[in-house]
Amino acid sequence: MVTVLKVIHLIIAIVLTLTVLLQSAKESGVQGMVAGGAESLFGRNRARTLDAVFARITTVSAIAFIVTSVALTILIK
Repeated sequence: MVTVLKVIHLIIAIVLTLTVLLQSAKESGVQGMVAGGAESLFGRNRARTLDAVFARITTVSAIAFIVTSVALTILIK
């Protein structure tokens, strides 16, 4: 039981790390000022949708990570 939970915990940790790294930055800086007009013409709604999906996956995986961490702490003791 503990081994299965450890494997699930490891998978959740990898998913959490990847989704955090794949999210776009909130502040674009100079690049955002230069390409700002192009974003409104080409796929701005797609980026918002993709960012929303990554944000949802990050939230769910963070909650699952906390739950499995607490469960492993309880089961190991």
